[in-house]
Amino acid sequence: MDTGRVTIDGRPVEIAGATNILELVRRVGIELPTFCYHSELSVYGSCRLCMVEVDKMGLVASCSTPPSQGMVIHTNNERTRRLRRMILELLLANHDRECPTCAKNTACKLQKLARQYGVDKIRFGKRDDKLPVDSSSSSIVKDPNKCILCGDCVRMCKEIQGLGIWDFAYRGSKTEVVAAFNKELSEVACVNCGQCVAVCPTGALTVKSEVEKAWAAIYDSGKTVVVQVAPAVRVALGEEFGLPPGAAVTGKLVAALKKMGVDKVFDTLFAADLTTIEESMEFMGRLANGTNLPLFTSCCPAWIKYCEQMHSDMLGHVSSCRSPQQMLGALVKKHYVKKTGQTPEQVVNISVMPCTAKKYEAKRPEFTTGGVYDVDIVLTTVELSQMLKEAGIVFNELEPAAFDNPLGMGSGGALIFGASGGVAESVVRFVSGYAGEADSGRVDYHPVRGLEGMKEAQIEVKGGTIKLAVVNGLANAEKLLQKIKSGEAEYHVVEVMACPGGCVGGGGQPDINNTAARFNRMQAIYRLDAVEQVHKAQDNVYVNKIIDEFFEKAGSHAAHQDLHTGYVPRRRISGKPIEITGSPGENRLDVSVCVGTGCHLRGSYDVLNEFTDLVRNFGLEEYINLKGTFCLEHCDQGVSVQVNGDIITGVTPDNAKQIFKTMIAVRADIPLKQ
Repeated sequence: MDTGRVTIDGRPVEIAGATNILELVRRVGIELPTFCYHSELSVYGSCRLCMVEVDKMGLVASCSTPPSQGMVIHTNNERTRRLRRMILELLLANHDRECPTCAKNTACKLQKLARQYGVDKIRFGKRDDKLPVDSSSSSIVKDPNKCILCGDCVRMCKEIQGLGIWDFAYRGSKTEVVAAFNKELSEVACVNCGQCVAVCPTGALTVKSEVEKAWAAIYDSGKTVVVQVAPAVRVALGEEFGLPPGAAVTGKLVAALKKMGVDKVFDTLFAADLTTIEESMEFMGRLANGTNLPLFTSCCPAWIKYCEQMHSDMLGHVSSCRSPQQMLGALVKKHYVKKTGQTPEQVVNISVMPCTAKKYEAKRPEFTTGGVYDVDIVLTTVELSQMLKEAGIVFNELEPAAFDNPLGMGSGGALIFGASGGVAESVVRFVSGYAGEADSGRVDYHPVRGLEGMKEAQIEVKGGTIKLAVVNGLANAEKLLQKIKSGEAEYHVVEVMACPGGCVGGGGQPDINNTAARFNRMQAIYRLDAVEQVHKAQDNVYVNKIIDEFFEKAGSHAAHQDLHTGYVPRRRISGKPIEITGSPGENRLDVSVCVGTGCHLRGSYDVLNEFTDLVRNFGLEEYINLKGTFCLEHCDQGVSVQVNGDIITGVTPDNAKQIFKTMIAVRADIPLKQ
């Protein structure tokens, strides 16, 4: 790295290891505008807003140009200012400018920069055609008419999450960001984590709002509205009201919900303690039997969907415990309603979460009671702030209020669920107290704390060693899974959270969701934990009372019925089959070859081409209807082929001809030429 000196707007500045001009410019207190630059992602250099003029070089993108000794840099001369204004005009010309009705209104970076640079008219016409809005997902809405092609969502999904759901398609003025095969978001391998929403600077990707549903429930006099609040919400909501990141507003939050007209406010911490107890009992049972280790945590719905889609062979290792959101939902709909003399239909259960994937989780069919969802509505932190502002509530002037019992008390071990490493530490606290002395006191386990993407630790319990791994970000989870599968690493417990930093960095948190904000929220959670009188899950007297009353004991059959679930392999992509030869008809054999991601990587297109050639060479067009399909849900067993409803796995380009002759053509009793 260059260690010389440059001149920025007449001021000498030491390079001191800076990798690009933009770093140096910001170091001296000048905030150059950017769309495509993100400190946690690779440098892309597409938006050109950060252009500066360098003597003898001309205009250059400061984000992708390394500084060198003697550079003379101008950040705000007539040329750069004129260029930025023109770029903003061009972006606005191709942008749906219905700003007042946009979900990102007042928080849109394009809107902010247009105001900042005095762009009050656009010299160019509006876009000719409007593209369809994709609202198929339970969590995310895509409006391509507001996309500025900055690529932040593409790089976030590829580099941090390792999924690659988004990518660029087409060329020139027709360029779009689309999902695989230009399918709707609900039909591809999206895990609903919302990290693409977190980095989108405009309204192209937004959280699917359930605000109107929540208001309708509150206004319905025939309904009892119960709200639960996740730990990461209480250290982020204040940011929406001008407070610094990490400001804890628990009491004000409860008071605000009551003022809005909510009947009961429960704490998700209660269910997090219940999760700790059930998951720890499950782990100790597996440890004693030596089966299905490592145990993977199951609190993160984005991770669960990722595992179902990408690593279905590991589902037996995932804890069967429901997430805290769904445990509290089950307690409300299966037990609390009985105590109040109501039915599940009469109680509307709303959860406030930092996470967009919780919206998807709440709509999973297994999480129902008598055909009614255990959690009816999921609001993100930002959605709740919108409701409070709409109600005219002066949040910062509210007097604090307390959660309602019996489901309103949680331990410090539950509170730290909101940060990466928190679930693992809570389990450590429980196991240390359960397997140790009568009173083990505080157990603060610092090795699993922090924002690092992957952490390893171990603890000694009764002479034995328990090995832990903690990962956040699904790309890191993938690396860890590969190490486990190859035998390179061995653990007893693995905590996985899809979002960077854990729930504090969820896709439903306030707009400034960078490393600094996540760090401040995480620190606030640990500060709150430090002053909690109840430190471990097993010390929560209300949880113990509920366990005794509803389930007889922890880990019982009754507890397993209401608080646990199961997971199954899930398609990565869905949609209509692609017709290759023939058409459906009587006496035809329907043959479908999976061309989804997993099978594609194992040679499914070569298999499909081989089958196509065989059909034509043997003159079987009238006998076989050959299709390409997107997923047959056997991704871990090689290329999959479906023949009239039966699945053949393990097909390869090398054995395709033999399988076609011996396992497909004979099904239709077709004489083949040799």
